[in-house]
Amino acid sequence: MATPTRSNSRLSIAMERTGQWVFSQEIPTDVLIEVGGATLSLHKFMLVAKSNYIRKLIMESDEADLTRIDLSDVPGGPEIFEKAAKFCYGVNFEITVQNVAALRCAAEYLQMTDAYCDNNLVGRAEDFLSQVALSSLSGAIVVLKSCECLLPIADDLRIVQRCVDVISVKVCNEANFPSRSPPNWWTEELSILDIEFVGKIISAMKQRDAKAPTLASAFITYTERNLRDLVRDHSGNGFKSSKCPSEDDSDIRRTRQSELLQSIVSLLPSEKAAFPVHFLCCLLRSAIFLKASTSCKNELEKRISAILEHVTVDDLLVLSFTYDGERLFDLESVRRIISGFVEKEKSVAVFNAGDFKEAVSTAMQRVAKTVDAYLGEIATQLELTISKFNGIAMLVPKPARKVDDDVYRAIDIYLKAHPNLDEIEREKVCSVMDPLKLSYEARLHASQNKRLPVQIVLHALYYDQLKLRSGVDDGNTPDAATTRNQLQADVSLVRENEALRAELLKMKMYISDIKKGGQGTTSGKSSSGSRKPTFFSSVSKTLGKLNPFRHGSKDTSHIDDGVDITKPRRRRFSIS
Repeated sequence: MATPTRSNSRLSIAMERTGQWVFSQEIPTDVLIEVGGATLSLHKFMLVAKSNYIRKLIMESDEADLTRIDLSDVPGGPEIFEKAAKFCYGVNFEITVQNVAALRCAAEYLQMTDAYCDNNLVGRAEDFLSQVALSSLSGAIVVLKSCECLLPIADDLRIVQRCVDVISVKVCNEANFPSRSPPNWWTEELSILDIEFVGKIISAMKQRDAKAPTLASAFITYTERNLRDLVRDHSGNGFKSSKCPSEDDSDIRRTRQSELLQSIVSLLPSEKAAFPVHFLCCLLRSAIFLKASTSCKNELEKRISAILEHVTVDDLLVLSFTYDGERLFDLESVRRIISGFVEKEKSVAVFNAGDFKEAVSTAMQRVAKTVDAYLGEIATQLELTISKFNGIAMLVPKPARKVDDDVYRAIDIYLKAHPNLDEIEREKVCSVMDPLKLSYEARLHASQNKRLPVQIVLHALYYDQLKLRSGVDDGNTPDAATTRNQLQADVSLVRENEALRAELLKMKMYISDIKKGGQGTTSGKSSSGSRKPTFFSSVSKTLGKLNPFRHGSKDTSHIDDGVDITKPRRRRFSIS
C-alpha cells in the first residue's frame, strides 16, 4: 500500500481522515492533487467517474501516465476540494449555508454536472441552495457573504443575483410586516455584506418601490457598523479590517475608509429628507477627516443644506471640531451649508413674488437662532479669526433676527475670549449686531459691558433715553430703521443740550464756591469780581446759540404786539 505524500503545509484533520480512508483501500493511489498548499494522493478512476474536468486533463495530457495535477484555481481552496473529493469517493459530508456557494462553484469548475453523471455534485448543491439556503433571509445573506471570495464565477452562475433577489423581496416584506422584534433587525444582517452587494440589494429594493425610510434605515445601520469609530463612537481611530489584520499603516486604513464612505454616499437615495441631519453631519465630518473627494463632500453639504431648519447646535459642532474636540475644523463647509440654505430661501421668496427682506420664513428664523447659538459655542476658540466669525454671522439676513440678543451673546463671548483686541477690531466684531434691536435686558447689560466699544454703549444708552422721552414701551417700539433716522436727525440737538448742561453745571459750581468762600475777603471779592463777567459772558454765548435772531433774521411776523396792521394808519400832512 502506498504511503501518503504531504506538503510542507499542515493538512486539516478532516483531510487527514479522508487520506487515511483512501489509503485503507486495497488499491494504491496513482495521482497527486495539489490545491493551494495542500497535496493529497487519490485514485484517478474515482475522480474521473465524477469530474469531467479531471478526465479531460488526464486524457489530453502529454504524459503517458499523469501522476500530478495542479488544481490551485479551484474555487473555495483545499477545504472545498476535500469535500468534492469525498463526494467522488461516496463519503458523506455536510452541506451548509456557509459552504454551499463554494461547493456549487467548485462543482462547476470540476464539471461535476448531472449531464456527465447522474446525481452529481452540481445537482446536490443546487437542490440545497434553492430548497434550504435561499428559503430564509438570514440564509440568503450568509450565502451572499460567502460569494465575496468566489467572484467572478459566483456571478457567472447567477448565485449572487439569486441571493440579491431573495434578500430584496424578504427585506421589503419585513419592512412592511415585521416578523420579529426589533422591526429593523434585518439591517444588522445586511451590515455584514460588502458595499458592492449592498448596492445591488438597494437597487433591487428600489425597483420594488421600497420606501425611503426603509432604505435610510439600512444605510444608517450599515454605516454605523462599518465606520463605527468615525460615525458612532466619534473617536476617529479607524478600524482594522478582517482582511488585513496585521495592517497598521494609518494612511492605507484611511484610504480604505474613504473609498467605503464615498461608495455609501453614492448609493444614498435621492430623497434628501430621508436621513436625519445628525447622521449626515457625521458623514460629512468623516468625509472631511478622510479627505474624501470633492463631489462626495458637496453632495453631503447639499443634503444638509436642504434640511438645515432641523439642524441643532450640536449637529453644527460635529462638523466644526476634530474628533478629539480640541481644535476647529475648516469652517468652510458650515459656511457653504448656511449660504446654500439662505439662497434657497431667497429663491422661494422670489418665486412666490414676495420680498425676502420683508417676509422671512419660520425656517429662516429658526436657522438664524441656531447659527447665533453656534457662534456662541465656537467663539471661545482662540484660532477663530474675526473674518471667520463675521463671515458666518453675516450669512444670516438681518430681517431673520427679530432681536439680536443671541448674536450679542456670541459677540460678548468672543470679546471675552480675545481680550487683546483693540478698539477698531472690537468695532469690527460688533458690526454684525444692530444695537437698536436688542431687548431691554440686553441693552441694560450692554450699557454696563466694558468689553464693548464706546460707540455701541452710547447707542444702547441713547436708545433707552429716547424711548423714555417718547413714552414708548418695548411692545410698541418703532422699527430699527425709523429709530436710526430719528437718531441721526437729533444728533445736533443732543450736542447742544450736552453743551448747555455743561455750562449750567459750571454755574452751579460757581455759586457753590461763592457761598463757601463768603464775602469777607477782599481777595475773594476781587477774584470773583474779575471772573464774573467772563463766566456770564460764556453762558451768554451758549444761550445765544439758541437765539433765533443770531443769523440776522429780520422776520417778526410771528410776534404779536397788539397792533392791527390789516389797515394802514392814515396820516394828515399839514404845512401849517
